[in-house]
Amino acid sequence: MFHLLFLVTFFLHVQSVPQNSSIVEFLPGFDGPLPFYLETGYIGIGKSEEVQLFYYFVKSESDPRKDPLLLWLSGGPGCSSFTGLAYEVGPLDFGQKAYNGSLPILVSSPYSWTKFASILFLEQPANTGFSYATTSEACKCTDLQACGQVYEFLRKWLVNHPEFILNPFYVSGDSYSGITVPVIVQLISDGIEAGKEPLINLKGYSLGNPKTFPGETNYQIPYCHGMGLISNELYESLNEICKGDYLNIDPTNKLCVENFKMFKNLVSSINDQQILEPFCGTDSEENLPQLSSESRSLEEDFIFQKYDDFICRESRVAKRKLSTYWANDPRVQEALHVRKGTIRRPWARCRQSIMFTSYTVTFMNSILYHVNISSKGYRSLIYSGDHDMVVPFQSTQAWIKYLNYSIIDDWRPWTIDGQVAGYTRSFSNHMTYATVKARILYTRLYIYISRFSNSLGGGHTSPEYKRKESFHMFKRWIAQQPL
Repeated sequence: MFHLLFLVTFFLHVQSVPQNSSIVEFLPGFDGPLPFYLETGYIGIGKSEEVQLFYYFVKSESDPRKDPLLLWLSGGPGCSSFTGLAYEVGPLDFGQKAYNGSLPILVSSPYSWTKFASILFLEQPANTGFSYATTSEACKCTDLQACGQVYEFLRKWLVNHPEFILNPFYVSGDSYSGITVPVIVQLISDGIEAGKEPLINLKGYSLGNPKTFPGETNYQIPYCHGMGLISNELYESLNEICKGDYLNIDPTNKLCVENFKMFKNLVSSINDQQILEPFCGTDSEENLPQLSSESRSLEEDFIFQKYDDFICRESRVAKRKLSTYWANDPRVQEALHVRKGTIRRPWARCRQSIMFTSYTVTFMNSILYHVNISSKGYRSLIYSGDHDMVVPFQSTQAWIKYLNYSIIDDWRPWTIDGQVAGYTRSFSNHMTYATVKARILYTRLYIYISRFSNSLGGGHTSPEYKRKESFHMFKRWIAQQPL
């Protein structure tokens, strides 16, 4: 009887883990067993499944049977969803800022959205993170085809995980995901109306500092003026001579061209993703040399020779680079059950070269998708880190205003611990807009630099810069509570 009970229990345990997926209980760099459920795996896309999309899945630490299921898509295109897992909304964080030659240390994040939701972190399109394609042709896709692949992935994943089909479902992301997420939500909505199985319990979506339409560039100049980065005279001259349109500058308008060049020069040394942070180059790696736990990339050496040694070694760029050393370690890839031989060059957090090699952009305006899906009653949360120059909050507020929905809860502060964490406004189309603002912590000057990540305002990826504030904002919203 004991042996029979053991075999039944073992069989049920094996059956609970779908094919092409594995449970990860230990991760190199993390001290002890993981205190949360982590599953990794692949889903084949297309008739021949030539595209293999890799995912990380973390169950809710509260009640995964009833809590919302969230699909998280990083931007780029070509940025790994590990960004969300370890830097933004997931249960991991790096416990050090500068690379010291050893395997980077991982720690738990107290502000993981998995405290109240299960999250599916997807690497897409092919050649992003650990996702791959078996042929060179399968790597190629348009933006709309990539959205279709995400929808196919989701349906197949839910078939393999039927216990989550009835959970409230949301799609989330930031940056370039502002273009793709509304399309994916539309595909899911259309599939529900067409009766496609499994019927996904779609409730809404959320986007942070989302790319939405090409004209967002025009809002960078008023943003920089408001932040004191350019003079009144230059701002007024640009408005008068260029007419506020910097996407279509007439090359024969020499004064406009000269003023725009002056603007670009003035902000060339500003970190456009978080204007209060030091400018330390880029953390997007292409054509990296082979890495090991004992070696440092040549690109990083160049960055730290070019910029101030101490400040840039303590910067967010340096901390982001830890993921490169960590993910390229063979022990890590084995622990994550990455298929051997499928990653033909070093893992990169953002492989933006796919824009020039395999990913074709066919549209850069998702406003009509917002109109369509909001008319069907789906909820949305749009939020802006107020120190992001890439997608300034003014541009996001402009396209939301264009939707012309009635305001049901006007502009007001939302708070944490009695302090203003940002401002918010709600609309009749079930859309909530929020800013994530700067909140300075008073520290001694000599330790300020090493702790700046806790002090600055929301940047281009708000949950990365303001984890606590973003945690409480999303927790309230997804529970349908006022911010």
